[in-house]
Amino acid sequence: MNEIIDIHSKSKGAAGELSNFTKHRFVFDGVECASMEGFLQSLKYVCPKKQREVCLLSGGEAKAAGAKKKRWKLTRNIYWCGKRYDRLSREYRELIFRAYSAMYVQNEAFRTAIKETRGKRLCHSIGNPNPKKTILTEREFICMLYRLSKMG
Repeated sequence: MNEIIDIHSKSKGAAGELSNFTKHRFVFDGVECASMEGFLQSLKYVCPKKQREVCLLSGGEAKAAGAKKKRWKLTRNIYWCGKRYDRLSREYRELIFRAYSAMYVQNEAFRTAIKETRGKRLCHSIGNPNPKKTILTEREFICMLYRLSKMG
């Protein structure tokens, strides 16, 4: 693992394709998502209707929609389709993995980028390491990508 790939939305190739900001359409639990960022930011909303709206966003637009919602940082409560999750729970990590798995299976560009990074070291240098301050830490994100790369 000599080559390091720093994942960032403004990067070219696999490093840009793997960014949560990148448009990668997929359907998760019957909800259409335009990007992983849209899905992740939607988790800050209690209302399933509003979640569906945010899921259709990507890039900075999705991030901005979630930036307004700060209460989850105090309560650690995240929501998906009417169900509450503790941000720090195993159940939450499993939800996130299911979403990434759905995107991996359904989106060829994302799947190809994952395959291109096999055997390389991934990082997300702009990621926040504190799970109480971010919906997905750098470590969680990178571990998710490594886990997907083993799917075949």
